[in-house]
Amino acid sequence: MSKLLLRCLLVCCLAVLAGCPKSASKGTALDETQYAYSAAIRWGDFEGAYNLVDPKVRKEHPLTDIDFSRYKQVQISGYRDQGGSATPDGEVVRDIEIGVINRNTLAERTVRYRERWRYDETAKTWWLTSGLPDLWGE
Repeated sequence: MSKLLLRCLLVCCLAVLAGCPKSASKGTALDETQYAYSAAIRWGDFEGAYNLVDPKVRKEHPLTDIDFSRYKQVQISGYRDQGGSATPDGEVVRDIEIGVINRNTLAERTVRYRERWRYDETAKTWWLTSGLPDLWGE
């Protein structure tokens, strides 16, 4: 699948989410947003996944073209949800295990990553506050 097609698919998913009735539960919206995000990561569409990162986080820690080029050096072989929980402040935390293959060496390794999600009452959407996964252990 081409990256353009994946981005279009992600945008369509987000448009569908935006058009959901307001009566949809926050839990359902979280599930749908996390599914769209995990699909983007699994398919290597890190630019598309970055659109689900909290706008405040994107503004404070913008990713550069060099950052995105690093993500092109890897292929995702697995994205497994290891469980999650809600925090007292209303955020949702989800532990993820990601299989990462270096495209240059074809070496595979596993990276653990903790997602943090917050609900934006104004936008009626969930935002990822933890940023994209650090696949290099920095």
